[in-house]
Amino acid sequence: MFMKNQMVGKYRIDRPLGNGGFGAVYLAEDTMIGKRVALKVPHRQNQSLEALVAEAKLMAPLSHPNIVSVLTAEKAGEESLFFIVMEYVEGESLAERLTRDGQLEEAQAVLWSVQITDAVRYAHSKNILHRDLRPSNVLLTLDGAAKVVDFSISRLLERDPYASTRIGSPPYMAPEHFQGRATFASDLYSIGVMMYEMVTGVLPFFDLNPSRIEELVAAGRFTPPNLKNRKVSKEYSDVIQKAMARDLSQRYRSADDLLSDLKHLRAVPRHERELTDIRQRIAAREQKAEGFCFHCRRPLPKRATSCPFCGQKQ
Repeated sequence: MFMKNQMVGKYRIDRPLGNGGFGAVYLAEDTMIGKRVALKVPHRQNQSLEALVAEAKLMAPLSHPNIVSVLTAEKAGEESLFFIVMEYVEGESLAERLTRDGQLEEAQAVLWSVQITDAVRYAHSKNILHRDLRPSNVLLTLDGAAKVVDFSISRLLERDPYASTRIGSPPYMAPEHFQGRATFASDLYSIGVMMYEMVTGVLPFFDLNPSRIEELVAAGRFTPPNLKNRKVSKEYSDVIQKAMARDLSQRYRSADDLLSDLKHLRAVPRHERELTDIRQRIAAREQKAEGFCFHCRRPLPKRATSCPFCGQKQ
């Protein structure tokens, strides 16, 4: 759509950054102030201006260190094309990182999980549902921070408890999302799938046929991440499985709840968590309730193999 060095209003095009179902993104320079920005050009330019500007209006008020900022929206060029001007994030996407490395160390995965969840928590606090959380919509900066991008199919939930839509990326969609009832908890499910993929290098559910993916997700049976990768702690595995619970009543109720558990994982070193778990297991065994002799019905000492009163073996 745009060529290198082409001037579009005050912006000089450098190169394309990506091309998705909703639009193309270009790296450009704001020649007025000499700043690099990203221009997102929707494919469907024949929509009304109100429809075109909806994403920019939704995103412009958001200010969070882990969300890519929308700066403005303009119409320029010979064809008067509409585009959204966004913060340019130099680095790579989480999808590119996973393609290159396969899987991440747990500490790195937890860090990015915290940042992604905090971004989603903030968006939810503004009643914004993302609906398309996946690794290609998470950008990684050169200094190692994660930033959520592409709210192009987001929905503002003000009066309705859910968004009526099946739009999304099937491997990352929650069961209720397939049924056209995406909720805030659906975004948490998508985060759970990303966490699973970060530490195992594979998706919990995948098939070339989207309908088959829907069946697998509806069944909700997948191998726990700590069994896929023995280096994953049980605590992080439990967090991932709770985020991905098929039943909404078993899933995290809010991004705040998920964020709290993730921050605990970061705050408490893994070896301390494992020692605590071992101590709790030992204590549970030692606190075995007193039993009674099945012969004389008198109380038995803990771990007794025979009754001290009648001598009956237990």
